[in-house]
Amino acid sequence: MTDSRGSRVLRLVADDSQPGSPYPKASLWLRMGARAVDVAVAWGLYVVCGAAGMVVALLFLLLADGMLQGQSVGKRIFGVKVMHLPTRSAARHRDSTLRNAPLALVVLLGMMPVPLGDVAFVAGLVVIGGVEAWRVVKDPLGWRLGDTWAQTQVVDGKVVAGATVAARTPVAHQRAPGRIMSAAKVRRGRSLKKKRGQPCASR
Repeated sequence: MTDSRGSRVLRLVADDSQPGSPYPKASLWLRMGARAVDVAVAWGLYVVCGAAGMVVALLFLLLADGMLQGQSVGKRIFGVKVMHLPTRSAARHRDSTLRNAPLALVVLLGMMPVPLGDVAFVAGLVVIGGVEAWRVVKDPLGWRLGDTWAQTQVVDGKVVAGATVAARTPVAHQRAPGRIMSAAKVRRGRSLKKKRGQPCASR
């Protein structure tokens, strides 16, 4: 497709998706389960690490999706993965930080002095968490605000694996045309030798 200036416009379109992503929307139940596990891990770090627990939990939430090749602990358990759409590769720590920034902001609000921190945490959880959850449900690809900033998408790990196999499949057949041409050349050479009366080498 070209625009008015004749420059080429690239679009990534796939079944069950919208322009901008080659992947379909991941299951909301799998995402909810993965998020529940990650929140539980963050809470455990908060309890175990004492005075630094809030900071450790915050860092975990920010970096979690870049720890295991685009998967946090919860996403690894539930088989979903965060992909960076421009490169079609697993999310890195930078991508994870950007996409989880809205949720980390809720934790930051909770770090304010008591009792203001408790009120701010609950208010942030309701407002920010509500907006993000609404986006996940309503968006055709399950993008929330963090995904828009980081250009990422949560996808089913099986979909990514299947796409990788499909992309590699044609490589196995690249030699076939060469073999066909070689066989044709051998037959052509034998027919020329017969016309000239030269004996053909036996196999």
